[in-house]
Amino acid sequence: MSSFKIFDIAASGMSAQSVRLNTTASNLANADSVSGDANAVYKARHPVFESVKAALAARSGAVPGAAVRVRGIMESQAAPEGRYEPGNPLANENGMIYSPNVNVIEEMTDMISASRAYQNNVEVMNTSKQLLIATLKLGQT
Repeated sequence: MSSFKIFDIAASGMSAQSVRLNTTASNLANADSVSGDANAVYKARHPVFESVKAALAARSGAVPGAAVRVRGIMESQAAPEGRYEPGNPLANENGMIYSPNVNVIEEMTDMISASRAYQNNVEVMNTSKQLLIATLKLGQT
């Protein structure tokens, strides 16, 4: 395995965590939105990751090498929270409005976790770079 594959693996992890951060930010941005229709209210979204092993990637015709990739973005199936607010301009004919199924505490925890995972991949890249530079300097003296 080439010494440079570590950069590809770390970059795929950074890309995946970037998607995770973006979906979490979207969930947090829409946490306070409301709708008069339970089917039209925002639904929390979460990325689904999959690991790609080097041997499997080579057989499937994908770029060879281990990696992490986003398989898709799934919408939560949890029911939205309904509240009786007949004075709200978005309320339906029964006076109900619906809030998204976004748990702000879980989303903040997920954001911290994604941020740390991204930082860890950056550190992997920096450490690998420093080791490669140190290896190249071995011949100089």
